[in-house]
Amino acid sequence: MLFDVTRGELADLFGEDRLATLPATAFPPATADTEGARLLRTVGAPTGTLWLRGGDEDSGRLPLVRDVVDAEDFEDAPRDAGDWPVIGWLLNAHLALAPGSGKVHAFDADEETVRELHTDVSSLVQVTLRFQRLLEEFTFSGDDRDEEADFERLEREVERVVQETSSIDPLPFQDDETVWSVVGEEIAAGQRFQGDSPAARSL
Repeated sequence: MLFDVTRGELADLFGEDRLATLPATAFPPATADTEGARLLRTVGAPTGTLWLRGGDEDSGRLPLVRDVVDAEDFEDAPRDAGDWPVIGWLLNAHLALAPGSGKVHAFDADEETVRELHTDVSSLVQVTLRFQRLLEEFTFSGDDRDEEADFERLEREVERVVQETSSIDPLPFQDDETVWSVVGEEIAAGQRFQGDSPAARSL
């Protein structure tokens, strides 16, 4: 795993009730014992920006890529992509875990594009953690005269997440078109702050 993320760290930051996990039974047998599946089962991810998929009501299994999109419509999709479990949803993209490589791929049904988004699941959890923490802890001064300086400070915080992530895993922010790059731009513009966060109250 590229990043060292623990359940305790996430629970300290967000509380147990804000963490989502996926049971081993949700994964296809070929994926259940992979590092990525184990991380999603034991550590999980904070809810908010990223949403982990729940299992099917009847089978308890995660949907496969072929259940949510027509993989043949995606020119760059690997041949076996239809069999990958869909683990989550971010913006308008289905996130799927490739069992062989451990990478997380983003399938954009509107654009019919598929991209490698994370080298492994620890990178997905780390970026989610960093952005979710920024959304919940950042504060604006509340003084209109300082608004420009506040947004410059917010932009620097977003850029820090991008730079520190990219030094270890270049995939999440490899260009301006990735879903995480779009999320970062929205945060830097003052969007995505929930009403009960310090930033939303001061805005």
